[in-house]
Amino acid sequence: MQSLIGTGVALVTPFKKDFSVDVEALKRIVNYQIDNGINYLVVLGTTGEPATLKKEEKELVIKTVIETNNGRLPLVLGVGGNNTAEVVEELKTRDFTGFSAVLSVSPYYNKPTQEGIYQHFKAIAEASPLPVILYNVPGRTASNVLPSTVLRLANDFKNVVGIKEAAGDIVQAMKLIQDKPKDFLVISGDDMVTLPMVLAGGAGVISVIAEGFPKQFSEMVRLGLERKVDEAYQLHYQLADSIDMIFEQGNPAGVKEIFKSLGLSENTVRLPLVNVNEDLAGRIDQFVKKTVN
Repeated sequence: MQSLIGTGVALVTPFKKDFSVDVEALKRIVNYQIDNGINYLVVLGTTGEPATLKKEEKELVIKTVIETNNGRLPLVLGVGGNNTAEVVEELKTRDFTGFSAVLSVSPYYNKPTQEGIYQHFKAIAEASPLPVILYNVPGRTASNVLPSTVLRLANDFKNVVGIKEAAGDIVQAMKLIQDKPKDFLVISGDDMVTLPMVLAGGAGVISVIAEGFPKQFSEMVRLGLERKVDEAYQLHYQLADSIDMIFEQGNPAGVKEIFKSLGLSENTVRLPLVNVNEDLAGRIDQFVKKTVN
């Protein structure tokens, strides 16, 4: 899975002011990523607000991204949930034409044991026609996928090819990198620790902030992979304040404010998410103008 080394972005789903999916804005955003150095695109991850999309809207998003991308970059599809049987059914029945891998989040709300997490991903690995990237994000799922569980899955199933590690724990990430199988990808899911993870041996990132500043963030990751540490950290610190800002009042409200400032889309999110407040919107707009111009 060399094509998934570097910078991937978790695409937003842009909405019009009437809350309908904004297809033209999604095309602009996809092209903005491709034109500015991003290595691959993740469709219908958490940042894409799939929890509030109807089935036909999800299909519209998938169709739009595939057609706009037109084979230029690898595509990863978010296929996960807390109902194992339902996820397995989707994996067995969906047409995955155009996609290189699936990203599957650890079950949320149920709070399974480590054995339950293992059995969930075992069922997914056995059903998936594509390579599987695990997704550990305890801040959203309320349970942490321990390194021992990840490594067990990586060793037991050849199509479990990586993990998006978003525990925000650099020690846990380093443990994964230290003990992983040779070709297993440890991918940062936390923008602020992406560079330290890459320098420790990580494979890159599936990012939110890179979607707003694709040129700078993808260059930072590239420099990190090349071990050009000083240049990479210079870019990291240029973007660090923006990383804090876009998560200050929730994702993807923050990054959608960046897209509004860039003129790529509206900043609309669907309930229960709400827009960032006026103060944060102003600070994000100022940062965009300073960084992009």
